[in-house]
Amino acid sequence: MKITIVGTGYVGLVTSACFASRGNFVTCLDIDNEKINSLNKNVIPIYEPGLKDKIELALNHGTINFTTDYETAIANSTIVFICVGTPMKENGDTNLDYVFESAKLIGKYLSNESIIITKSTVPIGTTFRVKDIIKKTIDDRKENILFDVANNPEFLKQGRAVDDFNSPDRIIVGIENEKSKEVFKELYKPFSTNHEKLIFMDILSSELTKYAANAMLATKISFINEMSIIAEKVGADIKMVRKGIGSDSRIGFSFIYPSIGYGGSCFPKDISSIINVSKDFDYEPKILKSVKLVNENQKFYFLDKIKSRFPDLKKSCKQFAIWGLSFKPRTDDMRGSAAIYIIEELVKLGCKLKVYDPEAMENAKRKYFKNLSNIFYCKDKYEALDGSDALILLTEWPEFRSPDFEIINKKLSQPVIFDGRNQYSDNYLKNIGFEYLRIGKKND
Repeated sequence: MKITIVGTGYVGLVTSACFASRGNFVTCLDIDNEKINSLNKNVIPIYEPGLKDKIELALNHGTINFTTDYETAIANSTIVFICVGTPMKENGDTNLDYVFESAKLIGKYLSNESIIITKSTVPIGTTFRVKDIIKKTIDDRKENILFDVANNPEFLKQGRAVDDFNSPDRIIVGIENEKSKEVFKELYKPFSTNHEKLIFMDILSSELTKYAANAMLATKISFINEMSIIAEKVGADIKMVRKGIGSDSRIGFSFIYPSIGYGGSCFPKDISSIINVSKDFDYEPKILKSVKLVNENQKFYFLDKIKSRFPDLKKSCKQFAIWGLSFKPRTDDMRGSAAIYIIEELVKLGCKLKVYDPEAMENAKRKYFKNLSNIFYCKDKYEALDGSDALILLTEWPEFRSPDFEIINKKLSQPVIFDGRNQYSDNYLKNIGFEYLRIGKKND
């Protein structure tokens, strides 16, 4: 099948690579000429396990190409995915400028009967607005070109996106008619070989399903984080509480990991968006507003833990080792990462920070901390420890899970660990002389 993907960001690249790897002919569109030239040389702007290899294979087989030529790409395809960015505005609304501009260009160059699919996460009703824009643009051309619209939201976990696309739990598709259903059945046939993964529904329900899924996951995270604060206050241990509730099959262990809060490009944006959309329909979503508030408070609470242990930070000029910058492991994405706030606040307090992350260092240098002094980037996790007054763990990368604590003890000026992801054993660290401060347990 001939597919055009509008947008070469995270969703667009993963979608393109996976469809191309199954023998489809995929054209990827972007307005950034420099980025397109780099992609045609297999220079990938994001880190995602397996993605670079898939794109390289597709380039070698001629099943993928990257271009800025909208006219040719749109005219030669019968399936067009809109995968452009939908960033959050300052007021929490979703910025749909890229989506609507894409719709205008599709309407300008569409020449065959096609199906236009929104894959970007968009507020409820957006797909029909896209349809109206395309139709008006075609009408302005005095043409009569038939097309359908559909919504096919992505459910990709950063760090596992390629695997998620190839082996999905489900494939949600919002459609207008039976003809579109047959197109999707053929398109996704290679990805649902074991059993039927496709779930068809109306377009509005499909758009809401994406938001509802992310809202549910964010709610679980904020719930366990609120319980962690209560556990600290009353003298309980959130690790034990988590084990107790997670063992209930109705609850399970997924997404109830106490932490410094969720981040990334999806949860913060989607929670804010669904709150604002609800208000547009005269409804105030109380649970979701609380989910957002609890998540914001969690990073404040963790910073207070550091400030309580070192009350004279402004006077004492402490140095800390920071392990982890990305919002989660297996990605270089720092969007919404609690590490940004914690690092910025510690620098404001006069602290010197020696930081290390397996993948996000360049992102930090180039974008997030380029104007901050007192941040030193280390070649590995142990270099960050040299002369530091404490270790602060902010991201649960696999390489941080079983470090050599003897080395840590020797390198730190004092054996203090702040764990924002509850990775280590309290008893073990206490027995070997560490002061261990984590989420959901009162300090001894």
